[in-house]
This record gives sequence, structure tokens and C-alpha cells, in this order.
Amino acid sequence: MSDPITPFVPVERGISEHRPAHAAMRAAGPLVRVEAPAGGPAWIVTEEDLARQVLSDPRFVKDPGMAPADWDPRVSGLERPVAEQMSVTTLDGDAHAALRKVHAPMFSARGVSRYYDRMVAIARALLADLAASVPAGTAVDLTTDFTIRFPLAVVGDVLGVPAEHVDLAISACRDLFNPDPAAFAAALAAFAQLADAALEAGDGVAAELRDRLPADTGHDDLRYLILVIIFSGQPTMEAFLGFLVANLLEHGAAGSDRKALDEFVQEVLQRQPPAPFTLWRFTAVEVELAGVTLPPGTPVMVDLFGITVDPDRPAGGPDLMFGAGPHYCIGAQLALFQMRALTEVLVNDYPHARLAVPFADLRQIDGGGTLGGRLTALPVVLHGEDRRPAAS
Repeated sequence: MSDPITPFVPVERGISEHRPAHAAMRAAGPLVRVEAPAGGPAWIVTEEDLARQVLSDPRFVKDPGMAPADWDPRVSGLERPVAEQMSVTTLDGDAHAALRKVHAPMFSARGVSRYYDRMVAIARALLADLAASVPAGTAVDLTTDFTIRFPLAVVGDVLGVPAEHVDLAISACRDLFNPDPAAFAAALAAFAQLADAALEAGDGVAAELRDRLPADTGHDDLRYLILVIIFSGQPTMEAFLGFLVANLLEHGAAGSDRKALDEFVQEVLQRQPPAPFTLWRFTAVEVELAGVTLPPGTPVMVDLFGITVDPDRPAGGPDLMFGAGPHYCIGAQLALFQMRALTEVLVNDYPHARLAVPFADLRQIDGGGTLGGRLTALPVVLHGEDRRPAAS
């Protein structure tokens, strides 16, 4: 009898190595039964066509109220049930479409592009401060602070959160993973403070969101929607930026124009998809899927990472890195613009930046549960003699 597949157990490995469970699940079939982090059976979709079917099928819902009754929300990473809290990440059907329509203009490519120059300025300022903090030629570990500070500074700026609150946002995001209930409560209070600060400033997406929502939307609901914008992409963005910078300093981009930078970002996304899995979905009714009968309330997720890096996947087709269907990641454009902004600043302002250790020596470890890999360290020399081999 073969050993059970354990996709949620953290595995330390090299920067270019994939979590072994992805290949094991792909080999096991299009729909694989696993043990969920919160306990009990769950199913993971590993085949692309089946994944797109599930992600567009209204019988698979996001409402955490459909989760197994014995799941601990802190272990499962679930939000509150829809009956208790509306969220663009948990609603389905017409209610989800209406709330998504409220968000959509602000998070379209056009909406996000308004903030691109500010993203570049934030990356430039943070890297300049970091470079000035050590003597030339001295390495700094970007995973210590930069990879969490930059995306939170950007999303705060987009929302209208005053810049002096970035440290509060950092501590709040970290405390959401703290098992201490007091720390978790403090994180929620901090997010409420951040939301109120953005709304009071009145010059960002938070105020736009307030003005676009129905007039009877409660203040706590508005605060929560802002919390989701701040936090929902933070763990994956923080982790991915480490891979992005490491690959840039090792391989370089094909050019410094924005088209070349976007192509480079896409190449790294294909090699290291930021989200290993979708969020949980649950069957609202009995569903027959890939020859398996799933009763109501069955947990299902899609293996985004495994499908993206499948060596047999045809090239050139639409990707699944940000999902598909009605719940396609609404923050995808915000993420892509941030990635390009950071790449642009590194390429143009730090042409001699280099890794302080060989690329192959960089290590990653999974965040645990459904979180993906992140570098254990990223020592970088921002200023100093260019030691890269000269082109032949």
C-alpha cells in the first residue's frame, strides 16, 4: 500500500524544487483524496479542465458556513460564514457578482495603473533606505522586513492609509497567524484602526469603496471589506517577492522597458506560482466529479501550483495562477503592477545588485497548511562592485 499524500506538511527544499506532493497528486489522478489541515477528508483537483469546471460550477460554493462542522476556523484559515459577515471572497451567485461589481473598477488594470508611479516611488524609497543602512558591499536579508513592508506600503497607499501606519499593518498581518487569541484579537483591532484611518483620509480606494457600496452598508462590514483588501493577498505576495528578486538577480530580465519587465514577471510566475491552492470550496449539493460522488459539504480545492508547473501542460494557453471563473482573483492586477514596479526599480537603480550566496544555496519552506513556499533568507548586496561574470 502506498503512503498517503500529505500536501499540507511543510517541506524545506531548494529554491527551484517543487513541493513533492504536487507531482504525487498529479500522478494519482484528476481528483485526489487527502487529509485536510483542519481534519477529515478533502479533495484536490489536479487536472486543468476539471479545475476550470469546478471553479465555474455554482454547486461549489465559498461560504465557510458549508464547511465541516468540526473544522476549527483558525486551523482551516476560513473566514466567518456568509450569514455572519459578507465578503467578496466568500459570497456566491448574485450577491457575489454585485459586490464584485462594486470593487471591479478600482482593481482593473486601468484603476490600478493610477497608482503605478507611487508603487515605483515606494519601492525606490524603501530600497534606498535599506541600501543606506549598511556599508557598500554588505548583504541585507530582504525577507526580514522588505518583502512584507513593500506590498503593505503599496496596498496602504492605494487604500489611502497614511504611510505612518505601515508598521501597524505589518504587526496585524503577522498576528493573524498567531495562535494566541489575544494577539489575534489585537490584529483585528489594528485592521479596524487601519480601515478607519483610510476612510478618514478620504483620498484612496477605501473611500471610493465606501461611496460605491449601498448606503445601508454597515461600518463594520465596510471595515471588514477593507481588511480583506489589505490581507487577502499578503501572504502570497510576501512569499513571491522573494522568488522574484532572487530570479532577477540570478537570471536578469531581457530588458528594462516595461514590456520586458512584464515578460520577466510572467516567467517567474510560471516557475513559482504564488498561490499553491485555491481557497476552499464546498459542495452545496451532491456532486458527481471525476467518477466520485461528493456529498453536500465536501471540501474541495484546486492545485493551482501543480497544474501550472505540470511539464505536460500545453504552452501558451490561459493560466490558472490567479484562479478562474467568478472568483478569479480580484487583486490580480494590483499584484502584477507591484511586481513590475519592484522589478523596474531593481533593474534601473541597482544594476550591480547581486545575491550574497549562490542561487542554488537559497532555501524555501512551506508556510504550513494551505500556504506555499517562502525563502528562508534572501541575502542581497544592493551596492558594490559588480562581480557577475562579463558577457562572452
